[in-house]
Amino acid sequence: MIPRPDSHAYDAALAGTAFMDRPDRAWIVVSGNDRRSYLQGLFTNDIEALTAGRGCYTAYLTPQGRMIADLWVYELGDVLLLSVAREVKATILEKLDQFIFTEDVKLGDVTENFAAIAVIGGEAAAVLSGIVAVDRATLEALPEHGSLRAEYAGQPAIVLRTTDTGVAGYDLLVDVGAAASLRAALHASGAVALNAATADAIRVQAGVPKFHVDMDEDIIPLEAGIQARAISMTKGCYVGQEVIVRVLHRGHGRVAKRLVGLALPEDATPARGAEIRAGDKAIGTVTSVAWSIALGHPVALGYVHRDFVAPGSRVSVDGYDAVVRSLPFDAPVIR
Repeated sequence: MIPRPDSHAYDAALAGTAFMDRPDRAWIVVSGNDRRSYLQGLFTNDIEALTAGRGCYTAYLTPQGRMIADLWVYELGDVLLLSVAREVKATILEKLDQFIFTEDVKLGDVTENFAAIAVIGGEAAAVLSGIVAVDRATLEALPEHGSLRAEYAGQPAIVLRTTDTGVAGYDLLVDVGAAASLRAALHASGAVALNAATADAIRVQAGVPKFHVDMDEDIIPLEAGIQARAISMTKGCYVGQEVIVRVLHRGHGRVAKRLVGLALPEDATPARGAEIRAGDKAIGTVTSVAWSIALGHPVALGYVHRDFVAPGSRVSVDGYDAVVRSLPFDAPVIR
């Protein structure tokens, strides 16, 4: 059975304001004068180009081009703040630390210092402006991956512009002891709490892959379709670049499999890991499944063989007919 999203929270996340905790995220501080140049040679995006208040989405790869993690990098002006999946935090810290030699770089794990709450939706800036000491226009002017320092309940806070939930919004980082108060303030301001099923439905509908769900250490960014957002084509060398360049230029971007959307019939109930087939041939695997309120039927993300990535391709999932769709799926609607 596919969990059904909460329609009230779904509508709030699109046109109003919704919020949810981010327990899946970990937070790493990178300080020192060499922080950007150090990460420039490790991550796939242009870290050195970041200025105060700017950020980017990036990936950290092995020399073979496989993903160690995807990350969000925010230049706060005096430090870089990294947002990573919590389960890969220890790996990231260990790998980053082992390459520091004479560079002026220090790493800090601040995950347990912060409570992170996502505030999303069309009216998110209006609600957030009444909670932190920042006006609505300033919040709305923040570019994607932008950041600013703010204040909540008399204590320092950090506002990050985000899109990884599937809807544009903000992550608000406050002192961990202020989490309950912040949730209450958001609720009092009219924001609606998002449950896991609704949040995942919005993410899948938007075609946003999640690490250790839709991507893992066996995937290269081109297979997951994140290269346009995560990889700079103009910067200098980074770990794994040779593989990426070879695939893009010599292989014309052809990879063995790609992440696609799958439209499923209303009665379909596949789970993550379900086999995708074309006739009697296994061609891939489902990674995420959710019920789409906008479309009125289940949708999924999954990897299929490159011969079946074209939108409109007919496949089957757990015996149910399915159709390959481009991502994101058709634009969500508010009922």
